[in-house]
Amino acid sequence: MSAAASFEIATDLSRIDLNKVHVWLSTDAYWALGRPLEVVQRAAEASLNFGAFDEHGDLRGYARLVTDGATFGWLCDVYVERACRGQGLGILLAEAVVEAVRPMGLKRLLLMTQHSHSLYERVGFEVFPEPHKVMSLTLNKQPPSVITRDT
Repeated sequence: MSAAASFEIATDLSRIDLNKVHVWLSTDAYWALGRPLEVVQRAAEASLNFGAFDEHGDLRGYARLVTDGATFGWLCDVYVERACRGQGLGILLAEAVVEAVRPMGLKRLLLMTQHSHSLYERVGFEVFPEPHKVMSLTLNKQPPSVITRDT
């Protein structure tokens, strides 16, 4: 039996300690460094959340799913407490998300990762087949200047 088998995954947001999640994300997750607690809370309230709890009921991992529940989902903010890494908990969280969305009939579930490709490949994720179709807009930066012409 794997160490991950001793963890329970739950989606009840009231069980998930968002203060702990905030510390994890804002101090140790490269994609969320400095994220304010209020933003973590708002994001969680608007998402489907997955908490990984050990046999004592302590939160050891977290993942968040943003979805419309019909066509699209985005897996994000996957975090495993440092002391629990290497025990299969990240895979357990990813599998729980995938199983939760299967009944929704989504066409696509996306995620972005800098260095955990092999973990997500184990649950079926693939490199996006047509990256030239993906675009993003960073909203908290200055927009490009608009050139106007006097005529």
